[in-house]
Amino acid sequence: MKTIARNKKARFNYHILETFEAGISLNGSEVKSLREGRASLAESFARIEDGQAIIYGLHIGPYSHLGYEGPEPERPRRLLFHKREIRRLAGKVSEKGLTLISLALYFNARGFAKVRLGLARGKTLYDKREAIKKRTAQREMERALVAKRKGG
Repeated sequence: MKTIARNKKARFNYHILETFEAGISLNGSEVKSLREGRASLAESFARIEDGQAIIYGLHIGPYSHLGYEGPEPERPRRLLFHKREIRRLAGKVSEKGLTLISLALYFNARGFAKVRLGLARGKTLYDKREAIKKRTAQREMERALVAKRKGG
């Protein structure tokens, strides 16, 4: 599995309740661009519309050796799910406060581009502050342990 891009802020801004894997419908030049690592998941999310899952905000930069203008970098792209998975996701997303956000973009062992989506609920400011406190406390504990090992 070769990771192309990660959404680093996703776990800080959201509580991830469940994860899903989906294929993406891409053009040939977009796949080549992904192989070069030209992708960003920063503001991407998915919606269920008319029985199809569509990802928005996924930026795939233009392929470097493309002689003519390629597809738009942030065009909506279709996600490849089974119908029963789409129905199940539609039911869950219709709940208040839940959304589908992209967590990672990667090539699987067979060479297909996949996106890992998370069913998420947004964190409050209090939750984010709590996460920062925990992270700071963990760092300080690790520093103290390293200092103790070096000194003793």
